[in-house]
Amino acid sequence: MILSFIGVVIITAVAVGVPALLLIREQLEDQAWSQIYQGQRAAFALYEVERNEVASLAVLTAQRPKLKELLIQDDPQSMKDYLEDLKGSLGLDLIAICDSDKTTSFITEINLGLDPCFSWEVGDFQLHPSETASSVWLSARHPITMDGAGNLVVLVSKNLDDTFSVQLQDQTGLENSLIVQETPVATSFEGGIENLLLTNNEKIDFEINDNSIRSRFEIVGVPYYAARIKLDDQDIWSEVALSIAPILATQERLGYLLFSSILIVALIVSIFGVLLARRISQPLVQLADAAVEFSHQDLDTPVKVDTRLLEVEEVAGALEGARQDLQNSLSNLEREKAWVDHLLESIVEGIVTLDHQGQIGYFSAGAEQITGWSRDQVLGRSFDQVFQLVESEEPASGLIPVPGTKKKMIIRLSEDREAVLSFTGARIAPAEAGDTWIALVFRDISEEELIRRILGDFLANITHEFRTPLSAAAASAELLMDQLEDLSHAELRELLNSLHLGILGLQTLVDNLLESASIEAGRFYVSPRISDLSKIIAEAVKLIQPLLEKYSQQLIVELPVELPAVLADERRIIQVLVNLISNASKYGPSDAEIKVSASAANQWIQIQVADLGPGIPIEYQDQVFRRFMYPSKLTYRDKVGAGLGLSVVKATVEAHGGEVGVSDRPGGGSIFWFTLPEGENI
Repeated sequence: MILSFIGVVIITAVAVGVPALLLIREQLEDQAWSQIYQGQRAAFALYEVERNEVASLAVLTAQRPKLKELLIQDDPQSMKDYLEDLKGSLGLDLIAICDSDKTTSFITEINLGLDPCFSWEVGDFQLHPSETASSVWLSARHPITMDGAGNLVVLVSKNLDDTFSVQLQDQTGLENSLIVQETPVATSFEGGIENLLLTNNEKIDFEINDNSIRSRFEIVGVPYYAARIKLDDQDIWSEVALSIAPILATQERLGYLLFSSILIVALIVSIFGVLLARRISQPLVQLADAAVEFSHQDLDTPVKVDTRLLEVEEVAGALEGARQDLQNSLSNLEREKAWVDHLLESIVEGIVTLDHQGQIGYFSAGAEQITGWSRDQVLGRSFDQVFQLVESEEPASGLIPVPGTKKKMIIRLSEDREAVLSFTGARIAPAEAGDTWIALVFRDISEEELIRRILGDFLANITHEFRTPLSAAAASAELLMDQLEDLSHAELRELLNSLHLGILGLQTLVDNLLESASIEAGRFYVSPRISDLSKIIAEAVKLIQPLLEKYSQQLIVELPVELPAVLADERRIIQVLVNLISNASKYGPSDAEIKVSASAANQWIQIQVADLGPGIPIEYQDQVFRRFMYPSKLTYRDKVGAGLGLSVVKATVEAHGGEVGVSDRPGGGSIFWFTLPEGENI
């Protein structure tokens, strides 16, 4: 019998486990290819985004007034310097101005050994062959429209190198490579193109069509599934790859698990069979023991008899049925009594009953927890003695809600605490009372009221923050439309500057709202890289300069001569500086000085923004970096914004591993500071 059990178990396990193992293996591979196809579509979409961005940069570059002004002046050195600065600020690798015969009039520094205006055809992707490694450039052209410009066009381009592939990997979660005529020119694989070329001969391609290729290959012993998609007619492909080593490891673990399970189950069945054989010989002894337990009024021990004798099983079944019936009857009675006794005690809301004289007759455990009063302290006392209204002499009993309605009251609780309680009333008439009683259910809604007040303050402030720049922009635009021909150059500049400030304020507010939403949703991340802090500060100053000019404020930047590089996400740190400097401008007086400084110590760079504003009381300095915090005792609440900027600053700096804080400035004002880790020298 035991061998039969073991055989049935093994056959059943194999019959169920092997198909399940094969099905799981197929599902794992399908999931892997599904992930690859999603990554492929995402990579293709990112290339399209990059195309559009380069095309937009070509249009913006061609339309820059400064560019046209330098063309008219015909100053080659100034033009070259301007293009170099423009290239860096726009994140481009090449800017050139070409004339009609494809020769170059002006070009930024580029180590290609060729004239891109002459060599590159009109198209998005440009392939530059090389003896060591070819490169692919994403370019765009746009004509320069101005009198005397002839057929000049602006050519802008980005080099799609390993750095770009790594960026795609960060965004898709898959390894990315750029393939030209079966030769990789850029990749995110560790070791770069050289490592990829060494293992290229191990690749096995399959499912090939005109625009897509699926493949499987190994790199340094690690197997990958990959898929390509064609980017243009020059045989340029984008390839995404996913390591399938975890899938193979999972399949191996499933095999071991199936084999181990069969062995364990067989062992358990063997032990069970031995025990069953022993118990068959003792059915009568077990029945006798059960009868003895019954005589001792023990109904909790079940009647267990292991036997193959039908008669003994029937007797054991009858005894077990009688025991269960008796036990169920007693258990039902006990449960009903316990349910009646503890139903109200288990409710987290507070429950209190009042007799016809307004005295408390019942006080639940939830009521004790909410109010802090014990049941012995309140029973027999009037409702008005226990529940006293805050800032009102009116008795609380006069505000008891009618049945089916709710009423909010601010009540003073134990230890002089205050809380907002929501009461719901009902009328009850227990038989022993003789008169109608009132039952009140209440709960503490202090946190809900606090959230509602904070939300109200936030909506009021955000409405003001949007309305002010929009109103100023609308007024400036209306003046431009109505009085454009009568306005002087200085007046036009002032109106345009007002428009620019309004747009800058709205952009900062929207950026803070988006960043705050991503932080709340858990999707906030940074991409730090080795960066030049002085360039980051210069870009922030450039963005905020119109605001400073409006209030005649002077920004002083003091940086050490040899300032180490920082490990930072440049875009987000620029946003941090813009938030801090704009706050310093907002809360500081006109014609005041704002100082930005930096210092290095112990592998960290500390950046400080000092203002001459009213300062922040020390008891509020820990609150200013929290969202939606509007301290009621500040004297400058009319200047308080949406309550998001400093919380975004804190989240951004801490995502870099740094710290943020505020301290008093000697002589008045505040110093907001944050730290960033040092990077290698650049």
